[in-house]
Amino acid sequence: MSSTQHTPLPYYEDVSPGAGALPPRPWTPSSDAARLSLNGTWSFRLSPTATAEDDSFARPGYDARGWDELPVPGHWVLHGHGAPIYTNVLYPFPVDPPHVPAENPTGDHLRVFDLPGDWPEGGDAVLRFEGVESCARVWLNGEELGTFKGSRLPHEFEVGSLLEPSGNVLAVRVHQWSSGSYLEDQDQWWLPGIFREVTLEHRPEGALADYFVHASYDHTTGEGTLRIDADPGGRVTVPELGLDLATGESATVPVEPWTAETPRLYKARLTTVGESVSLHVGFRTVVVEDGLLKVNGRRVLFRGVNRHEFHPENGRAVDLATMRRDLVLMKQHNINAVRTSHYPPHPAFLGLCDELGLWVIDECDLETHGFGVLDWRNNPVDDDRWTPALLDRAERMVERDKNHPSIVMWSLGNECGTGRGLSAMADWIRERDPSRVIHYEGDMSCADTDVYSRMYAPHEEVDQIGRRTEAPWGDPELDAKRRALPFIQCEYAHAMGNGPGGLGEYQRLFEAHERCQGGFVWEWIDHGFTRRAPDGRFYHVYGGDFGEELHDGNFVCDGLVFPDRTPSPGLIEYKKVIEPVRIEGDGARGTVRITNGHDFADLSHLVFTWSYEAEGEAIGSGELAVPPLSPGESADLKLPAPPGTAEAGAETRWTVEARLAAPTAWAEAGHTVAWAQLPTTASDITGRARALASGEAARRDGDRIVLGPGVFDAATGALTALGGLPVTEPPRLDIWRAPTDNDNGASWQPDERWGLIWRTFGLHRVRHRTDAVETTPDGALTVRTRVAPAAVDFGLETVYRWTADEDGRLSLAVSVTPLGEWTCPLPRLGLRLGLPAALGEAEWFGGGPGEAYPDTRAAARVGRWALSVDELQTPYVRPQENGARIDVRWVRLTGPDGSGVRIEGEPAFWFTARRWTTEQLDAAEHTPDLEASNETVWVNLDHGQQGIGTQSCGPGVLDEHRLDVAPAEFSFTFSRLS
Repeated sequence: MSSTQHTPLPYYEDVSPGAGALPPRPWTPSSDAARLSLNGTWSFRLSPTATAEDDSFARPGYDARGWDELPVPGHWVLHGHGAPIYTNVLYPFPVDPPHVPAENPTGDHLRVFDLPGDWPEGGDAVLRFEGVESCARVWLNGEELGTFKGSRLPHEFEVGSLLEPSGNVLAVRVHQWSSGSYLEDQDQWWLPGIFREVTLEHRPEGALADYFVHASYDHTTGEGTLRIDADPGGRVTVPELGLDLATGESATVPVEPWTAETPRLYKARLTTVGESVSLHVGFRTVVVEDGLLKVNGRRVLFRGVNRHEFHPENGRAVDLATMRRDLVLMKQHNINAVRTSHYPPHPAFLGLCDELGLWVIDECDLETHGFGVLDWRNNPVDDDRWTPALLDRAERMVERDKNHPSIVMWSLGNECGTGRGLSAMADWIRERDPSRVIHYEGDMSCADTDVYSRMYAPHEEVDQIGRRTEAPWGDPELDAKRRALPFIQCEYAHAMGNGPGGLGEYQRLFEAHERCQGGFVWEWIDHGFTRRAPDGRFYHVYGGDFGEELHDGNFVCDGLVFPDRTPSPGLIEYKKVIEPVRIEGDGARGTVRITNGHDFADLSHLVFTWSYEAEGEAIGSGELAVPPLSPGESADLKLPAPPGTAEAGAETRWTVEARLAAPTAWAEAGHTVAWAQLPTTASDITGRARALASGEAARRDGDRIVLGPGVFDAATGALTALGGLPVTEPPRLDIWRAPTDNDNGASWQPDERWGLIWRTFGLHRVRHRTDAVETTPDGALTVRTRVAPAAVDFGLETVYRWTADEDGRLSLAVSVTPLGEWTCPLPRLGLRLGLPAALGEAEWFGGGPGEAYPDTRAAARVGRWALSVDELQTPYVRPQENGARIDVRWVRLTGPDGSGVRIEGEPAFWFTARRWTTEQLDAAEHTPDLEASNETVWVNLDHGQQGIGTQSCGPGVLDEHRLDVAPAEFSFTFSRLS
């Protein structure tokens, strides 16, 4: 007989959460117990496998002088040892849980430290790790302390008996892959290492093992109830409230509540025999009631964003200043909520959310998305063997973060399918902390959750959900439960590249339906690592740029800020769309309505100003008296009489702004919170161009045709010069744009992916055939053409009619007629021309200052703007269509001496100028691929643009923003500036 002997799994492959770690406790940033930071430069050795080296390095006296050095916190792959890997869904190793590949990069870390001279005697000490990816084994002075998994969670070990006054040897072995990796498939870079702080903390006799702040608020009485449970017991003082309580004792007193709009915190101190800690207490109550999520008795509307932890040089090793910068930017852009996708953030981040005021969904360090492509076979969350690891992760999140008033929901994780393990987590959390709501998106039955959460539900479905008329699902009892729940979009509006489009339409649905309580844009930041090109330019790289076997390209660059945290046009648009003050009115009648869209704050913190503008320039301004409206209230106000005298026929409008009256922790006084423009005429985008009566007939001059200031090629009718200025590329119809990430869409999207369809139809390589060049009796020059791609029988008949007047202006009227059967919209419709490279400065009257497209235009403010051609570009990490300015009445392109061209449009048009062609933009993979021409500035004057949508992960372009093929007429007038 034969028998099979099974070798026990190594610790990095077993499904346990680890061994030897202490039970979790709250993160306590302010304690009078001694602490020693062990951050800094460590000795480091990388091995190709988990078993390449023995553990002798952990023993005192080991000679590591030949090792490399590595900063802690840090990731070894960002310091010359291996390389990052980016995958969205797929595991970058064979899916054979809980096993991992033999090729398992393993980093040995060594740190020798002395205790400070004033380190207390007696008591105990713990060694604390805030975050290590993905599995660690720890020794101190040659004694093994234990192992742990759960990369974004804290782990502590008792070490008091092992410490020496000097020469302490801390050894940590970190494995890139472990069984825990199957639980951490979170659409981000795989970045192994000790990436959060390591500290040694003294634990005196009688030190706090645990404490739990319970601070509720009764909105009907205006009173808060405080109770702090602690182990061991002690006393709680809140001087501002006159409280001095024993732990476990409750007190009810009048308080100002904590909200994201009014983040009122009370300083408290909790003291036991051995330790005293400072606390910041915020009183608030979170419930689901009447089918709504309410805080302090009021429905809240989440104007949120998902946030991964990322720094373009340091990965997930994010410092406190960067965390604060993130939150300040969010607050400045009207964002009021954060979902910590898809793991608990650094604990200091939550303290900043308490201070600055943001609602938080704290999400567990859990995602098993890669099992989805395998029909969820062997999914750990539905396998009882993994449940202890899942519960450990839930417990470490809740126990660490439970004392933050900003956290209103606990999230079980992300994209894990369904399973018994998730239910076990929900049951444990609900019993431990019934004061918060439980969130999870991946279960349509909502069996374990208190809110109905979805990702990327299209606008039509959100409308149905808001009306509670969505299609039935599954079990009737669970379906009825789900219909009674509040609805949020935990992810929507995928901010990848140019976009996202459709934000305004979503926001109107959130505001129209009580049940729809907002959402969280995906996501905050582009995860592009900084790299320097040979010419010295900095740029950012993404998936595939490190030679990964599997990767998801630039899908990791889908944020509202660029990797260096510069706001993208998408963030500027989002700020406008989610303004907490709505300003509407009738500019012609001089009336304005102000509506307070805050959930809690009145308008006393804002001042309102008006300006009156003619042709984009202010001719008067002042303050507008607005009462301190309560949330939801409106006031109708009269604007003053228009100041000054505008020229006859000048375009005029009012601009009304709401600004901070006083400085805050996140912005200076005068910071703009909301604004609106109120035209004084029915239409403000009529443009200026008209077909001109010819002051001089077109005449042939050899192989040229001369018409006013224009010189044309007699054979093709192409404009070659304007008033002596060379035209390096003559104006002609253009229908192509370098597809955006949203144009290209995602493979799983059900809607048409127009970027691919356009390329299939050949719209990127159309041909222009000249059918006739005619001078007409009225002095005009008419050029008839056919524009069409190869291999198809549809196209566009395009007629150019040129005229000139006695003032030296040249006018072009364009007529476009579809030919054949078109089955797709157009990317764009307009003219492209090339002008001398010296014309590098742009000034225009129209929408600005940033780019805008049909469904990303809310933030475009009509005015007079001036930028260089280089500044007109939006440097998306992966180059694509960008930089269009909307509703342009006229634009001037000039050189250093002020000479150049003025172009007026009828109707108003989109204007784009860049130093490379659309074809070069289309071909580029990174920004250094774009090389500026020394000869030409390429200019697009567009009659129409296709909308942007959010199809890189969400819905496509809404019908009203499609550029469907149809007959079109538009005109431009060109004037030479000298």
